[in-house]
Amino acid sequence: MTGTTPGTPSLLRVMNDRAALDLLLEHGPLSRTRIGRLTGLSKPTASQLLARLEAAGLVMASGTAGGRPGPNAQLYGVNPRAAHVAGLDVTPSGIVAAVADLTGEVVGSHVLPYTEGAGAVDRVTRALGAAARDAGLERRDLHRVVIATPGSFDPGTGALRYADHLPGWHSPTLLEELAAALPMPVEYENDVNLAAVAEQRLGAARGHGDFVLLWNEEGLGAALVLGGRLHRGWTGGAGEVGFLPVPGHPLVRHVAQVNSGGYQELAGVQAVPAMAAALGIGAPPRRGAGAGPGAGSGATATAVATAVASPVAAAVALLTEAAEHPEGANLLFLRQYATALATGIASLVAVLDPEIVVLSGAVTTAGGDVLRSLVEAELADLAPSRPRLVSGTVRDRPVLRGALESALATTRDEVFDTSRR
Repeated sequence: MTGTTPGTPSLLRVMNDRAALDLLLEHGPLSRTRIGRLTGLSKPTASQLLARLEAAGLVMASGTAGGRPGPNAQLYGVNPRAAHVAGLDVTPSGIVAAVADLTGEVVGSHVLPYTEGAGAVDRVTRALGAAARDAGLERRDLHRVVIATPGSFDPGTGALRYADHLPGWHSPTLLEELAAALPMPVEYENDVNLAAVAEQRLGAARGHGDFVLLWNEEGLGAALVLGGRLHRGWTGGAGEVGFLPVPGHPLVRHVAQVNSGGYQELAGVQAVPAMAAALGIGAPPRRGAGAGPGAGSGATATAVATAVASPVAAAVALLTEAAEHPEGANLLFLRQYATALATGIASLVAVLDPEIVVLSGAVTTAGGDVLRSLVEAELADLAPSRPRLVSGTVRDRPVLRGALESALATTRDEVFDTSRR
């Protein structure tokens, strides 16, 4: 005979506590009556629940609700200072660090540019300490830290793979050194995976269990979310799509040594200025300048010079200008780039059959809805299934936001578990 074990009163209290805390995170401050309605608890039980959570330091009174007859109702919200987390976005140009309270509000941040000679551990501790101080905290006050890097740390060796361009992060003892230097739990995650976490929690992928996020800035990368969970692969390298061999570009061999591959060469940031220049499109003028786009050999020289100075900025400027004026050579340029992007996406779609594909990163989003529609049309011809293509909606540092969301998810599970109290 099978059956379910009835929940004990203590277990039911823990479940009700967590349900109420999640509702306060979702809706903001609520009254006892409103919490009772949303949870299905009676008024006395809701009152006991709030008293218990307030005594535990997890909720606090946060004003009153007016506008109705009778006394104003007391509102309760999650205590934002019950825990703090940090996220770090590590790139070749430096580290951006941010601290968030338990509600997810960013309360401190710091930008640390890369400097020659400084080690990775020193840079991480300096960036993290400065962001904590900006929040009025010390490093030891942080509950958890998530660090985003290009590539991934091999779970077997601890070595950083697929990120030869990240200086100072390839020591075989780096993770042990960071663990010794930081007094809180630290997690490491691929930067594109964390952009997908941000879209899954806050943006275009909310409510979708199977999706691919294609990231396009300094490099092309993808995050694969299957059944609601990130798929990282055996060595953490799932989604390193820049290495994909693709038609339209000569086969690249020894990709680990070259640190590039066919799809990166075909549709990566460095391909955009060359593609535009071949059509006679030069770098657009700075906003407010009087001259229009160049042409001919002058256009080629201008586009190439700008790309050398700042590849991402050059690509963003060209695609933004083309999307704002999608006719003639600009439209042809967008169509050619859409074909390049769709070539790699088609391989992902054929293998994974995702519900949606999220386009993220400054380069791809610069093309706006015009480029997205062209990629979707190309993909309809190249892929066996037709997932919906959407632009990412988390535009303000999505990698950093994903690091914070990842740290918050684990921290809330720990802090909100009232069975431990």
